[in-house]
Amino acid sequence: MFFQPVIGSGGYSGWLVLQRTETRQREIFEQSPTLERNVEYFRENIESAVTAEDLVSDRRLLTVALGAFGLDEEINKRAFVQRILEDGTESLEAFAVRLNEPRYLALAEAFGYGNTGGGENVQQEGFREDIIARYKVRAFDLAVGEVDNDARLALNFRREIADIASEDTSEEVIWFRIMGRQPIREVVATALNLPQEISQLDVDRQRELFEDKAASVLGTSDPTVLSDPEVIDDLLRRFFLIRQSQSGPTSLTPGFSALTLLQNTALGAGATQNLFQSQF
Repeated sequence: MFFQPVIGSGGYSGWLVLQRTETRQREIFEQSPTLERNVEYFRENIESAVTAEDLVSDRRLLTVALGAFGLDEEINKRAFVQRILEDGTESLEAFAVRLNEPRYLALAEAFGYGNTGGGENVQQEGFREDIIARYKVRAFDLAVGEVDNDARLALNFRREIADIASEDTSEEVIWFRIMGRQPIREVVATALNLPQEISQLDVDRQRELFEDKAASVLGTSDPTVLSDPEVIDDLLRRFFLIRQSQSGPTSLTPGFSALTLLQNTALGAGATQNLFQSQF
């Protein structure tokens, strides 16, 4: 059985459809044969992967392991992944620590091959089921992304932003972490209506621009506000509506008939876009 997530007409209305039906859609998706085979294979065989080399040498095990942490694109980088796993996370010189990529850090810490008691984690049933649960969540994200990548970005943002925003560190560091996580950055920058070109600026200047726009849009430059579910919902609404504005209105856009009429008058396309953007 092949299951394709239902996103409605896409955009913000599609996101609302996905949210309303998400629980049931996930249940159906998790019954897909490929997913079930991967999960069962991992459950039955992961305890035999007592070293990092064992894990990366088994492509099916590695598929689930990497997928659980959103690292699917690394599946062909066996030597790279093995080094990350073998170095662990307990030393400041560990490869994953120096890379400063949260997904690699989480992978290396979870499997623990390079840490004290390395290789013991894969023997634990609780560990296996945690990795499987993570894999199922991420696999659904990927399936959604095949239909609508903006919806995939939104799922990822909704799941991860609260943890980033509530970290026990300074506001500046939180902004830098938001800016450094590309999927998270894309949602926030779009919702704040920041142009992609700012990525060419000095990172401190970029942070200032994020702070200024957040203060204007959210009423505060404090990034910890992004842990509030209502703020998350509002940012995602803005994200989808601005995306829709950038790609231009369609026949499914609320008020499309009025916008079309305006386009045929002296107001022009610029006024049309301003009218659309005024909705948020």
